[in-house]
Amino acid sequence: MLVSLSGITPRTLHRCADLAAELDRRKVPLSVLYTARTGEGPVTEWVRTRARGGDSVLLHGYDHTVTPTHRTVYLGKKAEFATLPAHEARLRLIAAKAALDNAGLAVDGFAPPRWVVSQGTLQALAEHGFRLCADLGAVRDLVTGEVRRARVQEFTSQSHRTETVRCFTLVLAAARAARRGGLVRLGADATDLTRPGLRQALLDAVDVALENRAFGATYGSLRTVTA
Repeated sequence: MLVSLSGITPRTLHRCADLAAELDRRKVPLSVLYTARTGEGPVTEWVRTRARGGDSVLLHGYDHTVTPTHRTVYLGKKAEFATLPAHEARLRLIAAKAALDNAGLAVDGFAPPRWVVSQGTLQALAEHGFRLCADLGAVRDLVTGEVRRARVQEFTSQSHRTETVRCFTLVLAAARAARRGGLVRLGADATDLTRPGLRQALLDAVDVALENRAFGATYGSLRTVTA
C-alpha cells in the first residue's frame, strides 16, 4: 500500500504532520509529493525530516503557477507535465533538480501534477536520472521498463454534497484492491485534510487495507524491489 500526500503548504503543515503521525502509529510510511519551487521554510524542513525518517520524496513538478507552453486547456496550470514535449520537459527538470539540490533533497522519483504525464516527459525523466514515474494508472520503472498497473484512489471532487459518496468509494476501492492482493495506491491533497470526513475516510481506507493483509510501503521501496 502506497499513501501519498501533495499540496503541503505552511498553512496546512500542521494537518500534514498530524496525518503522518497517524500513519506512523500504523507503521505505514508516507510518500511526499514535493514541488521543487517550494523553497526554504518549514515545509521543506519538514519534508527533509520525514525523508530522514524513511519516507519517500517524489518530485511533483517545478512550478504550478506558470502555465506551460504546451498544455491541455481543461487541465490548466496544475497539470504542468501533462502535454509537454521532451525539450520543454527537460528545461523544467533541469530547473527542478537544481532547486532540489539547493533544498538538500535527493530525489529520483517523479509524480506529475494531476497524475498526468506526457511521453516527452517520460523520455526527459529517464535522461535526467529519474528511476520511477508514478502516474494516474501505473507505476513505471524508468530503468527496467516495468509497468505496474494500479490506479490512484483519491478524492477527485471538491463538492461537499458528494463527500459521503467519495469517502465510501475510497474505502471500498482500498478494500477491493487489498483483497485481490493488488497494489493499493491512496493519494491525498493537503486541502483534503481540512475536511474531517475526508481525513477519516483516508485513515479508514488505510485501516481496511491493513486488515486485508496489505502492508505499508513507499514509492521508493517499490522502485528498489522492481529494479
